[in-house]
Amino acid sequence: MMKAVLDRIEEGKAALLVGDEQVEKIIETHLLPPDAAEGTWLLITMKEDEITEIIIDHETTKAAKERIQQKQAKLLNRGSRFKKE
Repeated sequence: MMKAVLDRIEEGKAALLVGDEQVEKIIETHLLPPDAAEGTWLLITMKEDEITEIIIDHETTKAAKERIQQKQAKLLNRGSRFKKE
């Protein structure tokens, strides 16, 4: 299985960034697991350049969300250089 992240959903199509090189693969949204949303990490199986199975990688998705929240909190706590004290 390969890792992919659901980059975006537009007009019934989903853009996945697949593998370490993050190669873009466009698929129909009905092929996604029901709980998949932008930013969700997936485990996919491919056969001859076609995706045959997609499951949500809950562990990687949770870790990515936590990493983003930590970065956001750090930025918010840093304060503004433009703020007068």
